[in-house]
Amino acid sequence: MTGTFVRLKLSVIRNGLRQSTGRTIGWIVGTLVALLYAFGVTVGLVVLHGNDYAPVAAVAAGTVLAVAWTAMPLFVFGGDETLDPTRLAMLPLRPRPLIRALLVSSLVGVGPLLTLLVTTGAAVAVAHGAASVAAAVVAVPLVVVLCVALSRAVAAANTRLLTSRRGRDLALLSGVLVAVGAQLANLGANALASGKGLERLEGVTSVLRWLPPASALDAVRAAGAGAYGLAVAELLWTGAALAGVLVWWHRSLDRLMTRPDSSTFQSTGPTRVRSTRSLFPEGRAGTVMERQFRYAWRDPRTKAAWATALAVGLLLPVVSAVQHGSVYSACWAAGLLGLQMYNQFGMDGSAFWTVAATISSREDAHAELRARALAIALVAVPYVAVVTVGTALLLGRLDAAPETLGLSFALLGALIATGAWASVRFPYSMPRENRFGSSAAPGQGSLVWLSLVGGAGTGTVLTLPVLALLIWLHVADRHGALWIVLPVGCVYGALLAVVGVRSAAPGLRGRLPEILAAVSKG
Repeated sequence: MTGTFVRLKLSVIRNGLRQSTGRTIGWIVGTLVALLYAFGVTVGLVVLHGNDYAPVAAVAAGTVLAVAWTAMPLFVFGGDETLDPTRLAMLPLRPRPLIRALLVSSLVGVGPLLTLLVTTGAAVAVAHGAASVAAAVVAVPLVVVLCVALSRAVAAANTRLLTSRRGRDLALLSGVLVAVGAQLANLGANALASGKGLERLEGVTSVLRWLPPASALDAVRAAGAGAYGLAVAELLWTGAALAGVLVWWHRSLDRLMTRPDSSTFQSTGPTRVRSTRSLFPEGRAGTVMERQFRYAWRDPRTKAAWATALAVGLLLPVVSAVQHGSVYSACWAAGLLGLQMYNQFGMDGSAFWTVAATISSREDAHAELRARALAIALVAVPYVAVVTVGTALLLGRLDAAPETLGLSFALLGALIATGAWASVRFPYSMPRENRFGSSAAPGQGSLVWLSLVGGAGTGTVLTLPVLALLIWLHVADRHGALWIVLPVGCVYGALLAVVGVRSAAPGLRGRLPEILAAVSKG
């Protein structure tokens, strides 16, 4: 069975690369970049050999690998069908042979290779003497196997959650977690540039070295220092952790293969009907706004776009404030939320025909676009205000909040205006199988560039009058009049949004067949 599963894993990789040339090139480039990065980390760890901070770096590397492998199912579960053991439920397979086959086949791939490289570098960094090398021979494969088994156990334990609607909602936050993690890693790297940061990390790793799989790497250090009993104990402790993970995995597989879940039982209780009173105005505007908010809550792709914009729009100004940056970094919130107006009909896909059937006049088209813009503004305006004032408070520049708000609202209005026009002129489809992605269907890449790059660039240019006013007041040393930027920016942004939506309405009415054909392409 093990050999069969290994061949199946290789076939899955090979057949996946045969789907398209672009996918093959992307996989090769991504693999090379990942290998270069892992090789750089490995070389950096090897260079630390003999340094006082080598044990700290080795333990930190082992901990990061364990955390990454544990969180991996949340990121790639929907895109990697091999993580779903329920696909094997109808086959006559017992859990123990199945675990062995899955574990060995899971060691085939780029991820385990990267883990092996980094772990080897960490072991070399702390190895001293023959006993330490012998410990490393045991520790390195033990760390790799434990990381892979831990990832599989987490996937099996959460399979039913990750295949449910709530699980898909959780998975879409992966992009937000990546952005937050990248910024936190940036702050951590800046902190480690000083001696105090290294001392703090040393205190943390003094605790982490007792936790598997970092304990296996610390056993290499202990063996080199002559603490053979401690080295053996740490290796045994890591082996016990691996055994515990395998038992957990076994129980999860047994439950998935033999026990039904709640979806197989027919409910006999009374059905509750939830009635909610609409919070939106009457007429088409209220209907469209409510529909847009329901999409943002229920559709994974729309929810991912909103969650990313809200999180990154807050994260970037906060990181800038921590690093004593500019108060104008708060404009990121307005920019990212304004981009939600772009490709309004692409998220609808082929269902856009139900919207198109209700647009019979220019007034209907104007009402449709206006309501979509109002839905974005209803969230963006208070959010931008909170982020801007909060950034100004963090930087101690509350006096700069009015001018920053004015510039942000002008940018928001400009992007809503150009977004409405770009949605009508350059619509593109969002592939349904790419559940959490935002890429266009094959052959529509140029439309994405025209819509986002061209439209956003035009929106930035439209903001220049307010920016010029702001710069002139600073250059002319008229700081007492900077508050004027706030009302000017609000009025200017609102006028841009109104004019942009109104001017795009005739195009929407006249280009309905073209838009429907473009957004249904995926």
